[in-house]
Amino acid sequence: MSLSHTAAEYMLSDALLPDPGGSRAKGLRLELPSDRLLKFITVGLPLFLVSLAFAREFSAGSQISCFSPTNFTGKQSAYVDTACWDSLVHHGLDTEGHPITKSLWALKVFPYSLLVVAVLMYLPYLLWRYAAAPALHSDLLFIIDELDKSYNRSVRLVQHMRKVQQASTEPERFWEEYERARQERYFEFPLLERYLTCKQRAHSLVFIYILRNLLLLVFLAATCLYLVFLHLNIFFQDEFNCSIKTGLLQVEPHIPPLIPCKLVFFSIFQLISLSVGGVYVLLMPVVIYNALQLCQWDKGLLSVYEMLPAFDLLSRKMLTCPVNDLNVILLFLRANISELTSFSRLNAVSALREATTNKEDIDTVIDFMTLLAGLETTKPKH
Repeated sequence: MSLSHTAAEYMLSDALLPDPGGSRAKGLRLELPSDRLLKFITVGLPLFLVSLAFAREFSAGSQISCFSPTNFTGKQSAYVDTACWDSLVHHGLDTEGHPITKSLWALKVFPYSLLVVAVLMYLPYLLWRYAAAPALHSDLLFIIDELDKSYNRSVRLVQHMRKVQQASTEPERFWEEYERARQERYFEFPLLERYLTCKQRAHSLVFIYILRNLLLLVFLAATCLYLVFLHLNIFFQDEFNCSIKTGLLQVEPHIPPLIPCKLVFFSIFQLISLSVGGVYVLLMPVVIYNALQLCQWDKGLLSVYEMLPAFDLLSRKMLTCPVNDLNVILLFLRANISELTSFSRLNAVSALREATTNKEDIDTVIDFMTLLAGLETTKPKH
């Protein structure tokens, strides 16, 4: 018996979680993987495409080519290109033959408008970072630390129970006291459970998270509508008639009234707009899915911790409407599961519990470790 008791003591000592060597604060992820991917694509894609457009413009020179009269000199042709690019106004006739003008300035500002789009897409991230991330960081640090501490308290309680059982001369009396203590919740560690229950009545994090996704969805839709407007009104007109008879050139008889011009990089702008619009349309369902995650509880993590004494947030039906701060915290706990050392231990015990035929003897982690400690021979059968 001494050998088995020594082995059980070593087993229980090894079950204790070591103190974290470094600070957990630096390793916590305050963004969900899907949110991080959305930020990378929505902000990075327009910046990348605009940088390519600017690099092409600087390397190739003018973005417009006008067909000047043959009697124009080289300097006059260069002046025509510059003047038409500065004005960027199409002169034409309507169906009744009346002269009309159409501004094509949106083509000139298109690369800069994508820079504005990138800034707008970054605003929801800034909102989350400065309005919600500090409070979420504190909540995650406290909850992760308390979950690991609750696990260690349970193991130490098992160690104490084992010593009491060894010193007891009446095994039946010991188990009666144990059952009474469980019924009267003497094993309860209420701080964490009450904290999580309090988070169910808070809605600041969930409001900011929904607002973040709503703003991102609005910006995505507005960008797509803006690109559709450009395609319907401008991006099908790569040629236009330019008039340079203004100012001192207005009375010059040898200057034609209209000069045909062609946009050199028109196809590049079309490709950029189609790429941005197509990707943004595909990202809209991802944003909607992120918001809809709050409509159901992630009960997998809490159900594993119900093996701890008196941690029955689920079994007592305390989870009400899922649209609250606790559900947001659970989503981020899942994203930071690597920082939660006790989860892997309890998950393994939970898997063993599912594979055990006599499940009534493995009710909590205390029962499981008690069985391993060699006390099952004296425990009365239910």
